[in-house]
Amino acid sequence: MDKTLIKEKRKVKLKDPVMVTGLPGIGLVGQVAAKYMIKKMKGEKIAEIYSPHFPHQVLMNKKGGMRLLKNTVYQVKAKKRDLLVVIGDVQAVSSVGQYEVADALLDYVQKLGVKLVITIGGYSTGKVEKSRRIFGSANNKRLKREYEKKGVVFGETRGSIVGVAGLLPGLAKLRKLDGICIMGETHGSYVDHTSAKNVVEKLAELLDFKIDISELEKEAQTREKVISKIEKEVEHQMAGSQKDITYIR
Repeated sequence: MDKTLIKEKRKVKLKDPVMVTGLPGIGLVGQVAAKYMIKKMKGEKIAEIYSPHFPHQVLMNKKGGMRLLKNTVYQVKAKKRDLLVVIGDVQAVSSVGQYEVADALLDYVQKLGVKLVITIGGYSTGKVEKSRRIFGSANNKRLKREYEKKGVVFGETRGSIVGVAGLLPGLAKLRKLDGICIMGETHGSYVDHTSAKNVVEKLAELLDFKIDISELEKEAQTREKVISKIEKEVEHQMAGSQKDITYIR
């Protein structure tokens, strides 16, 4: 294999499709959200993406077999339109690879009629907030205005969006496609199911579909309790260590 390959599993006819991509990233927010959508909305696999730019390894399974690292495209049927939800094991490990995979994916979905590209992920603030916002960065002003009216916060994020989450909407603009990165506010140092839940809820509102989030909500509550307990233990240890400090005069 000398270039990125998209292996179609079946032909599809789609209704006003939009691509939603959630690959591994900060807090695994996008990955958790995308996988949950596929599971609860009974997504069907339509394509697999292989690339020499993915890490040079294979994954072994419990039955003694192996498989290449890949990204996978699922068709998820919503109320008014189809979603092409992309998840994966990894992202490309080089700049050249990132561009090649993103371009190949855009070529594929554009042929299927996609005119809106949404990437989802996490935005790290380094803090644990009880109420976590949904940030956005769009590739055109019209899309920004439209999503701003629906509660997406623009203009408060800083820095760069690394990897596919940034490249897909960025490159989409060159193709005259709408593109936006939706980011759930997160601490950034642990898997954040609460932020993933918030992202799924916002996508349901933006794209007008229904999804049962009770399972994800339950997992989020369990994780929050664990994080809260860890934070209290750390604070207790830090307070104890400060009391033990002595000075030699």
